[in-house]
Amino acid sequence: MFFQLSHKIELNPNNTQEGYFKKACGVARFTYNWALEEWRHQYEEGLKPSALELKKQFNAIKYEEFPWISEVLRDANSQPFTNLGRAFVNFFKGTGKYPVFKKRGIRDSFYIANDKFQLDGFKIKIPKLGWVRMREQLRFTGKILSATVSRIADKWFVAINIQTDLVPAVNKSHVVVGIDLGVKQLATLSDGTVIEGPKPRKALLKRLRRLNRSLARKKKASSNWKKVKLKLSRLHMRIASIRNDAIHKLTTMLVKNFKVTGIEDLNVNGMVKNHKLSRSILDMGFGEFVRQLNYKAKMCGVEIVQADRFYPSSKTCCQCGFKKDNLTLSERVFRCESCGFEIDRDLNAAINLEELAVGSTVTACGEAVRPKQLVRASSVKQEFFIIPANGQE
Repeated sequence: MFFQLSHKIELNPNNTQEGYFKKACGVARFTYNWALEEWRHQYEEGLKPSALELKKQFNAIKYEEFPWISEVLRDANSQPFTNLGRAFVNFFKGTGKYPVFKKRGIRDSFYIANDKFQLDGFKIKIPKLGWVRMREQLRFTGKILSATVSRIADKWFVAINIQTDLVPAVNKSHVVVGIDLGVKQLATLSDGTVIEGPKPRKALLKRLRRLNRSLARKKKASSNWKKVKLKLSRLHMRIASIRNDAIHKLTTMLVKNFKVTGIEDLNVNGMVKNHKLSRSILDMGFGEFVRQLNYKAKMCGVEIVQADRFYPSSKTCCQCGFKKDNLTLSERVFRCESCGFEIDRDLNAAINLEELAVGSTVTACGEAVRPKQLVRASSVKQEFFIIPANGQE
């Protein structure tokens, strides 16, 4: 089975190399904006523009009108046309927004084709630049597809895409688990385990507000404005890193210890419209959790059972199946009006999701994998998931 994996590695460039990266990002941004402006102009005139035609048009004039483009590798002014064409395809399909112009300093990056760079241990060779030091070696083996150099705050990274023939790991566990995501706790498992989310934005909100106020007082593009802007970017990177670290540890624990996992299909875009909960929802990173869980499940041979978006996991009693339609969001304890059973709201939802996963996982004879009383895992501490299943780092 072929997998496409991406390994993002931090770079350690010197001043000259960092200047080259900034120039290459500028070329990629300029090319993308030129193509988008030309696309809009041709579309208004009644034409049907395409990424290929715009690329041919740009190649005919770029060295005469924009000679400074030749100072960096050619992929920096070639790949943006492909990216723009893909953006418009997604827009017309309804899966993406209308493309907008790129701004300097926001998601700066440039593309490198697989035949344009070389790897040698802790180094990567980039055209017209030479060898650049990397913080770590490439962890995956397989066919190298491409690389993308990007900047976050004042740090530079290279994301190397690999196509590898990876055999899914054999998960010998027969345990089924249900997971309920929440804003109070990151996740509640059907075996009673509660995973507390780090809530990094809430923890650093005071510092974030202070830097935003300081930035607003500075003259834009001044030296002091740039200093505060860099501090603010570093803080945002730290918040994102803390959140991703917690989600990576949780998803890794799940795919290594459970054979079948039942989760909800959350409408995150709809949930964040609740202004009282939107900050807490975004701070947990539900969308990133589902993305990581899905690709790790494929690598480990784990089955993910996703409930229907309107499945009443929180409103259904896990004991008798009675549906409590009048359950409000403020009720944190589920009290069944039919059998009188009381249980934590999130745990009740997790158990229902486990039952759904058990029901959808059947043998060739049509029987459930394991009885309900046998699929519960023993209670574990939150810190358990930071230890790899094979005992190795």
